[in-house]
Amino acid sequence: MSNRNIGIKDVAIAAGVSVTTVSHVLNEVSYARISPETRDKVRTTAEQLGYGPNRLAQALRTQRTGMLGLVSEDIATTPHAGRIILGAEEAAKARGYNLMIINTSGSASLESRQADVEALLERRVDGILYATMYHREVELPASLGSVPSVLVDSVATGGSITAVIPDEEGGARAAVGALLEAGHTRVGFVNNTDDVPATRQRLKAFRATLTEAGLDGDAAPVESEVSEVQGGYEAARRILAREDRPTGLFCYNDRMAMGAYRAAAELGLAIPADLSVVGFDDQELIAANLHPGLTTVALPHYEMGAWAAEHLIDAVKGKTDLTLMALHPTILSCPLVRRDSVAAPRQ
Repeated sequence: MSNRNIGIKDVAIAAGVSVTTVSHVLNEVSYARISPETRDKVRTTAEQLGYGPNRLAQALRTQRTGMLGLVSEDIATTPHAGRIILGAEEAAKARGYNLMIINTSGSASLESRQADVEALLERRVDGILYATMYHREVELPASLGSVPSVLVDSVATGGSITAVIPDEEGGARAAVGALLEAGHTRVGFVNNTDDVPATRQRLKAFRATLTEAGLDGDAAPVESEVSEVQGGYEAARRILAREDRPTGLFCYNDRMAMGAYRAAAELGLAIPADLSVVGFDDQELIAANLHPGLTTVALPHYEMGAWAAEHLIDAVKGKTDLTLMALHPTILSCPLVRRDSVAAPRQ
């Protein structure tokens, strides 16, 4: 029998269960009282027989298309944040869903973004993921709420839609903690000038972590510039020119850390012998290729994409109430990635 001719009855006969049981298992009917062992047996049997549901018939019956939409704000052109797409896509495929992607500009008008969402709705997607290229508050198109929706790396103004964001404060604490563990007591922060959650929360965590370690967090040197290589260079030059020069430096992101490497080299400071540096982002093309390799904090782009797709599908299937989850954003951890840019300070 060819795979094309295998139906739900064939699966039921081979598994030794009823057609209804097979239907409930393969359609993930939450209220069906079926043991985990029977569910596993049905799924295994269906896979062995090569059974695939008739998507058209399924869509007509359930009024669902098996398609999710993803509006990506510039992230398709940003390598490290593009992992949001990969995480969402792989999680969706594992649940039998496909992902339709529309890339929009971060500076696009609300009307333009509204048109992008409506384009997905016209294609009858079951739900929408809305992802931004960096963590921030965003004004959303009104039509986004007409189907189950989840925000990725952003929160809605007013907090009306379920969101998943990175743990900015936790990541900053891990970065500063790595310097403290190495024995540094003079630590500076190269920060961003943009008024976004990451700027505020990383600064807060920087000062709090130092204070909790018995140091004067409020007096620790902080210099802010545009969050690019040149900005990192200029801010680091100012910090490292101080008479009480820090022996450890926390940088807002890996690009600014690259600028700090240049500033240290110009001042004749070796990393990590004279200056330890920690970044944020784990942008692999930078962090792994600096010399020495940059100790940094990883943003959970893949994990945020996967989490969003999983919970969106659960909402589509009626297993999750996104309204309740919208009260507070879900925060995913930002782990420390150790390389060779941190060492004990010189005696």
